[in-house]
Amino acid sequence: MAVRPQSKTITKKADPEESPPEQIGQKKRPEKGPFRLQVDRQTKDSFATFEEAEAVGLAIKKRHPIVQVAVYDTVKSENKIIELPAAETS
Repeated sequence: MAVRPQSKTITKKADPEESPPEQIGQKKRPEKGPFRLQVDRQTKDSFATFEEAEAVGLAIKKRHPIVQVAVYDTVKSENKIIELPAAETS
């Protein structure tokens, strides 16, 4: 019987300069501005102006009146709930 030489296991040491592998899952979206549109307390998008965020939030609220829609101002740390105008609730 022939004797096989033992195999060597070579392990590569990680470079400290290498970034860790990206985790699989949701990727962070780039922010467009300080006003964040939140639907049921989940941030969906960010906007440069409050008016843009409010317009999109109002459109969502009209289509889905049961969800909570808010605009969060990251500079002032204020949260404004978007409500439907009284004439459109009926």
